[in-house]
Amino acid sequence: MRILFIGDIFASPGRRIVAENLQPLISEYGIDLAIANVENSAGGFGVTPNIAQELLSLGLDVLTTGNHVRDKREIYDYLDREPRLLRPGNYAASLPGTGVYVGKARNGAPYAVMNLQGRVHMSAIECPFVKADEALAAVPPEVKIRFLDFHAEATSEKVAMGWHLAGRATAVIGTHTHIATADARVLPGGTAYLTDCGMTGPYDSVIGVEKDTVLKKFVTQLPMRFEAAKGMVELRAVIVDADEASGQATAITPLCIPSA
Repeated sequence: MRILFIGDIFASPGRRIVAENLQPLISEYGIDLAIANVENSAGGFGVTPNIAQELLSLGLDVLTTGNHVRDKREIYDYLDREPRLLRPGNYAASLPGTGVYVGKARNGAPYAVMNLQGRVHMSAIECPFVKADEALAAVPPEVKIRFLDFHAEATSEKVAMGWHLAGRATAVIGTHTHIATADARVLPGGTAYLTDCGMTGPYDSVIGVEKDTVLKKFVTQLPMRFEAAKGMVELRAVIVDADEASGQATAITPLCIPSA
């Protein structure tokens, strides 16, 4: 089967390029499962119920997030109502939402999508490595396709998670930095790995934000109001080919699609 994962959708430019390209990608590449990280989809900070529904209606099957998932208060109740919108599973269990979704792909194969957040240079939350083990143990044994979006800052922590789950997960794909890395590979045991998928949004920017504002903040250290940049937009994604019977990945292919 084929899995499409779209990296950090940033604000309306990111949503727009996904709307333009998702169904053509599903058709052209024979995608069975489409996932996207959406934690920056509302103006670059958080996600709202309306935006989540908009993205699901385009044909995305599961939405993952990260440290900005709670930026919009209106999303709190929605996280419990819409199981296809995940938040990192190593947040406190008392918080709204969940970090795992189990469903059936377009080809009928069962799958599990997991969402975890790193701790290096990020919030002090529960251990993602322990929570990864717990999440895998809770997935029904007949569900062989097991995909993880690991939303983390440090490349070392992401690489460590890849090795931690090598042979136990179909794919471990990193998000959060908005900068695509060039290390896509299949680890021993059949785990597709990429340190960071990159951002789907405006690239004439500083990780999605108007560059002049960010430069002024770096130079002056004064507080600034960040806004999503305009201009050139790219969709960054990966396609993972996997054997649905074993859950092992056979290939991982990064994609970069510029706006027309």
